[in-house]
Amino acid sequence: MADQKRDYYEVLGVQKGASEDEIKKAYRKLAKANHPDLNPGDKAAEARFKEINEAYEVLSDADKRSRYDQYGHAGVDPNFNPNAGGFGGGFGFDGFGDLGDIFESFFGGGGGGARRSQNAPRKGENLRAAVDLSFEEAAFGCQKEIPISRIEECADCHGSGCEPGTTPEVCSVCGGSGQVRKQQRTAFGMMQTTVPCDHCHGAGKIIHSPCHICKGKGAVRRNKTVSVSIPAGIDDGQTISVRGQGHKGSNGGPSGDLLVTVRVLRHPQFERDGTSVLYRMNINIVQAALGAEVEVPTLDGKVKYTIPEGTQSGTVFRLRGKGIPRLNGTGRGDQFVTVTVETPTDLTSEQKDILSQFGETLSGDFKAKKGKKKKK
Repeated sequence: MADQKRDYYEVLGVQKGASEDEIKKAYRKLAKANHPDLNPGDKAAEARFKEINEAYEVLSDADKRSRYDQYGHAGVDPNFNPNAGGFGGGFGFDGFGDLGDIFESFFGGGGGGARRSQNAPRKGENLRAAVDLSFEEAAFGCQKEIPISRIEECADCHGSGCEPGTTPEVCSVCGGSGQVRKQQRTAFGMMQTTVPCDHCHGAGKIIHSPCHICKGKGAVRRNKTVSVSIPAGIDDGQTISVRGQGHKGSNGGPSGDLLVTVRVLRHPQFERDGTSVLYRMNINIVQAALGAEVEVPTLDGKVKYTIPEGTQSGTVFRLRGKGIPRLNGTGRGDQFVTVTVETPTDLTSEQKDILSQFGETLSGDFKAKKGKKKKK
């Protein structure tokens, strides 16, 4: 049955040749708009968020993106075998016997150069994790302990797969290359292809005494905690790469990376817009009319600010340097305070009289608009 998944480039809304920065920018925008915290109870948004993360996991990884571009979704399937023949994108030669191997011998397995030896060094797979941050932790940075489960080199056999004190035997059939040449009679005549060695299953070596810890694999899965430094100014949906903390590489290849995506929790008072902090503050009509010195909450604590007389509801004041630190930069954004003038309710008779007397001193417009008392 055909794969029903959407094209990953289509999911992120970018062209196939998009740069890393374009992919990252598109991911941040979409992940933020569809984040479950911002769309509580919205199953469609939750599904889109998962689809967006899946697309970004592939397109942000150079190796996975290369396989995806060449083979489509099949190329990033854990069970994918590029040596199975055929061209990526669904144009396989399953119905033509060994034709797939023949084309591989001519074109390198679908346009990617010669088939890579199975025992060549390979980088390990990347790991993904998520971490929740408070508003302040995202603003000022912090250290977080991230629990992960990764594949590591077996400490008992040091990755050889052999019981300590023993060594593997070089395969006598392939001479340690893991590959053998095979001749086939085809409609085109006798053809020679390169295939994995059946004797050693492409490993290039035979282990007679497998390690009792890793069962001959040379690697084991372990749970551990990685300390991750969260930089100041990071925003919701952004990802930190921790080099070498992913799965172990094979055949001497480097380990993959740990990719940590942050989720910034809501703040009870503040909102964020880039490096700006937004805050709404209520003042009474006396403070608005006469002006007053007030205390304004900021990320650094309360600061004093003088409200000028005659301030109207909706006025915005700027507190310079009280916003979010610039990620991987210098300086900080500003805090913007939007003022709302509260109209008093449940006034006493005395307060109403005072306001009425005050109203008499205002312009004629107030008197004209004043309601008339009903006659009994």
